[in-house]
Amino acid sequence: MCGINGYISANEISTEKLHQRLSSMNQEILHRGPDQDGFFNENHNGRAIGMAMRRLSIIDLSSGQQPIYTEDRQKVILFNGEIYNYQKLRKDLIADDIRFETNSDTEVIIKLYEKHGVKAFSMLDGMFAFSIYDKEKQMLYIARDFFGEKPLYYYQNGDDFLWASELKSIIEVSSHKPEIDKTALNLYFRLTYIPAPYTIYNGIKKLGANHYIAFDCRNFTFSIEEIEQKFEAYGSFSKAEAAKKTEELVRESVVSRSISDVPLGTFLSGGVDSSIVSLCLAQQSEKKIDTFSIGFDKKSFDETDKSRTVAKLIGSNHHEFIISEADLSDNIDKILLNFDEPFADSSALPSFVVAEKTRQFVTVALTGDGGDEVFGGYNKYYMGSLNRKYTSVVPKGLHKGLQNAVMPLLKTTDDNRGKRLKARRLLEAINYEGDFYYNIISLGFEFSEIAAILKSDFVSDNPLEIYKKQIGSNNKTLTDFRNIDRLLSLEGDMLVKVDRTSMLTSLECRAPFLNKELWHFTSQLPENFLMNGWDKKHLLKEAFKSYFPKDFLDKSKKGFGVPVGDWLRGKLKEELLSYVDARFLEDQGLFNSQKILPIVQNHMNGKADNTFRVWTFYCFQKWYVAHFNNAPKLV
Repeated sequence: MCGINGYISANEISTEKLHQRLSSMNQEILHRGPDQDGFFNENHNGRAIGMAMRRLSIIDLSSGQQPIYTEDRQKVILFNGEIYNYQKLRKDLIADDIRFETNSDTEVIIKLYEKHGVKAFSMLDGMFAFSIYDKEKQMLYIARDFFGEKPLYYYQNGDDFLWASELKSIIEVSSHKPEIDKTALNLYFRLTYIPAPYTIYNGIKKLGANHYIAFDCRNFTFSIEEIEQKFEAYGSFSKAEAAKKTEELVRESVVSRSISDVPLGTFLSGGVDSSIVSLCLAQQSEKKIDTFSIGFDKKSFDETDKSRTVAKLIGSNHHEFIISEADLSDNIDKILLNFDEPFADSSALPSFVVAEKTRQFVTVALTGDGGDEVFGGYNKYYMGSLNRKYTSVVPKGLHKGLQNAVMPLLKTTDDNRGKRLKARRLLEAINYEGDFYYNIISLGFEFSEIAAILKSDFVSDNPLEIYKKQIGSNNKTLTDFRNIDRLLSLEGDMLVKVDRTSMLTSLECRAPFLNKELWHFTSQLPENFLMNGWDKKHLLKEAFKSYFPKDFLDKSKKGFGVPVGDWLRGKLKEELLSYVDARFLEDQGLFNSQKILPIVQNHMNGKADNTFRVWTFYCFQKWYVAHFNNAPKLV
């Protein structure tokens, strides 16, 4: 695990100057790879190309240093991530008389590319972002994994083309800070994060999951291509057969993701996903595994009893960290600003704390991330089904009347995310035009509110339209909902949160449920295998229920709740007030103060619970103050 950077210029650059630029980019991501660095640079046919990386040593500690070349040194790779099927791929290549100098997965990628070209990318099971320079073809290939677990940013600025694992590396060597991107700004205030291909900066893009850049160094042009995945078709399964196959695939994935030459453990929250991952790892290990959980000194948030039950069941060395609100709030600046752009998922705060404490014991942690998307585990999937039924029975006009009558009764004034909030979100999201699920995943401002709070020059047309064209807008099935989550919520929110918070502590997180074969398998099954009535993740629980106490897997779990709504009325109040200061807003030139101020004031005064909106605004302003001294220009 590490981070990568790269730089191409249409003009020759001295080796010393190119190395300095790459070193500056590397320095920005030291936390991603504290163990080693690696560099490649050369001038060829009037062009300069350089690639660099920072390494967190996980596999082949002694000989896995990068860059790695093919035997003729005509192809070179720098790589961030893990390839979980590299040992099988390596054996297949050795059978074809291909020689290896290391035991690393990095060398497998470059040798696989040497044999198969870009078709090799689809053969990889893993999380990755890598760049391959092919001197013979004068081509550069930059690829990102199927789910987008590892980040990749790129930027073409005149005669320069840059790429990096984190935005900060590109900003560090840019001649000027790019301006705010209007579409990304609107996406952020709607979703609370910015999904690929956008970033908050105009011109800097995220490479989409399961895509690669093909950069022609001869004419300084590039295209973006999708990695063509080929899956074997599954036949029909009975539910019992599907459960058996599920157990087999999950166990295989845990095995592949537990290969490591450094200490490894699991995050164990006591929920379905982390409990199953921990169970599988414990049952395949020859010695006790380490499990890690966090509890909260505030009892209404604490669920450590569930993780203790599982730890006792599997006989793990269990590490339990009880944290306070101060542990979370004291790290707000460090965590939020590390994202390099506005990001308002408050669960990033406890995610960082558990990663930081876990890193004291191990270098790699398996997680339960992705289980909800793969097996249908979110409450919002119910809401999608309810919308379909509701709109088929209740006329649109009648719904408006019901909404006007009921919504005032569901008003809340404190940051208590209970049944009234969920009912309100359901009513707010009801949609008769097929956009319901996009409304459900949009936790920020309504589009009408965005048009009000932002000055008119910064308001864009509905930025979600690009995704509706790509994914589809008439979404009715569980498969539709899961696919939207894979392409938007996973890539733009959850995986960003996990990557940045864990890598900030130099901890590698691996997610066995984020396995493309497992995704393909569950996508072929009848939907009632995944959600059987009100039973979420039905198939996954059926596959593993015999290993746990009766009904244990049916217990509800709260997740990482963080009382940011209360903080915005208390310890963060003074800072928040500075962000709505009339003079500051006027100089900033982004917001209509008469519209944003009441939203903030009503929350602080306890007249309304505007937690999601105000936290989204707060996170944006914190990012803005850290990155801009003057008001940005419009693009």
